[in-house]
Amino acid sequence: MKAITILACLAATAGLALADAEPGKAAPDFSGKTLDGKEMSLADLKDKTAVLEWVNFGCPYVKKHYSQGHMQKLQESYTAKGVTWILVASGNTADAESLKKGAADNQVEVPILLDPSGDMGRAYGAKTTPHMFVLDEGTVAYAGGIDSVRSTKSEDIEKAENYVAAALDAVLADKEVATATAPAYGCSVKY
Repeated sequence: MKAITILACLAATAGLALADAEPGKAAPDFSGKTLDGKEMSLADLKDKTAVLEWVNFGCPYVKKHYSQGHMQKLQESYTAKGVTWILVASGNTADAESLKKGAADNQVEVPILLDPSGDMGRAYGAKTTPHMFVLDEGTVAYAGGIDSVRSTKSEDIEKAENYVAAALDAVLADKEVATATAPAYGCSVKY
């Protein structure tokens, strides 16, 4: 127990501690380049509803949502309603070649933001893939897991409550988000 506390203190003093993007508060600032070389920042989203989805295509929890096209359908449905959806790859998963392959294999149509330093991930407190954040005009409206079933089986998606879809529906209807936070689950972000 003592070793864990010491490691946590060392990480914090080394600037490696995770913050938390909390619902109701301003989203942490970020800027970076997408996989296709475009600059992107929080300022680009100030008047928009957006989803930030931490991704690692090799993670079985991510595969659960992509293998049968569920995540792509969700992305397509909400981007058609004007939502900006951005995948974020932090730390060791911000490898352009493997992300290009993963995006092609999974027919991903949304931008992928590269965060090789992990600064953005740490600022948001992204712990897992997927870890989801819904932003409403620069304010965090939802932070946490995509749904209520912690599983790697794609057939469990139908049984789950999709927290991100519910948050987006509430934000788009100018209503309060009923579940503003839920535990994130998946593979750890590799800082």
